[in-house]
Amino acid sequence: MVFQGSSAALSHTGKVRANNQDSGFAGSNLFAVADGMGGHAGGDVASSIAVEHLEPLDTSYAAPSDAERALRDAIVETAGDIIDTVRDQPELAGMGTTVSAIVMVDDYAVIAHIGDSRIYLFRDDDLTQITTDHTFVQRLVDSGRITPEEARFHPRRSVLMRVLGDMDAHPEVDTFIMPTRPGDRWLLCSDGLSGVVDDAHTGKVLAQGLPPGRTADILLKHALDAGAPDNVTIVLVDVGGQHPVFSGTPTIVGSASNTGGVEIPAARSGRSSWLHPARQAANEPTHFEPAPEYLEEVIDADRRRGRRRRITWIAGFLVVIALLVGGLFAAYAWTQTRYFVGADDDTVVIYRGIQQGIGPFGLSSVYEDTGIPLTRLSDFDRAAVARTISAPSLQDAQLIVERLAPQGAGG
Repeated sequence: MVFQGSSAALSHTGKVRANNQDSGFAGSNLFAVADGMGGHAGGDVASSIAVEHLEPLDTSYAAPSDAERALRDAIVETAGDIIDTVRDQPELAGMGTTVSAIVMVDDYAVIAHIGDSRIYLFRDDDLTQITTDHTFVQRLVDSGRITPEEARFHPRRSVLMRVLGDMDAHPEVDTFIMPTRPGDRWLLCSDGLSGVVDDAHTGKVLAQGLPPGRTADILLKHALDAGAPDNVTIVLVDVGGQHPVFSGTPTIVGSASNTGGVEIPAARSGRSSWLHPARQAANEPTHFEPAPEYLEEVIDADRRRGRRRRITWIAGFLVVIALLVGGLFAAYAWTQTRYFVGADDDTVVIYRGIQQGIGPFGLSSVYEDTGIPLTRLSDFDRAAVARTISAPSLQDAQLIVERLAPQGAGG
């Protein structure tokens, strides 16, 4: 049976990339996103190969299990085709692609996934990530070493543990079947969207209930407003709902839509690498399949970096405290160069310091009790002493006392 619903697909180069290495597909029953990597042409070729192998699956199936088997076989064939392509064209060594795909069969969504593109389900105003990222940082999250929020900004957040590439002819692909129902909104996207627009904002856009095409445009705008350091590909699928039922030819976007084929540059000098130079330019995300010993090295490096950050933070904190203490000491030392004349019970006293205090702590102390009774002062002088008379130096304070003393003696 043909899927009853509506869909939209779009793909954008973003604000940093020189070309679009993503591919997207929205058909009658099949919906897919592939995020390619491996150099200027390698990523284009890899994601296009993936969509080419998936496109024949855009048909009806007798049972969801048939579609699941077809998806798994097509993705494994994609891996074999990538290996063959690199064998024939060594300049493409290191290319690969993610794949996230859905085949709708009756009331079920048949899902296949490998890499860090994502599939979300928006149901009852709640957005849920259905697929699990096959990334190094996701493994750290699963093991409790970092939080999901820390994973969003981790420097190795796009290191892939699994990907369709030219090094594994039998990739491990996640496939499963989920029931779906009218009103569900399925979002397939490359990390160009999920890497810069958080789930909360994505959920708000989906909750507006706008048609798939308009919704995809708004999501793309959010990614562009956030800098769009990577290609952005979005495929949105509504199950049933108020919008027109999908009909017509499939929508193919990104590099797979290039009917003239992908231009492959001349062989690159130097050894090939899994590191995608353009991705490194944008927050240094990378896609490759690391060996187990590499992962241990990465974990150790992260631990060392964490220790260095803690040591740096503690050292910085101590420096700030030292500066504050030094500043307070210098300020206190300055106050002890000042003097003022005041009263202590019934006599005139010279104080060292200033009249103000810090909370319960005073900044002055008795330097000399002159012995001059307050009762021998004139009313004016007695009031002045009660208010305190500031003196910039000890000599000035003593001069003030001398001025008061004759009056006191003669009273």
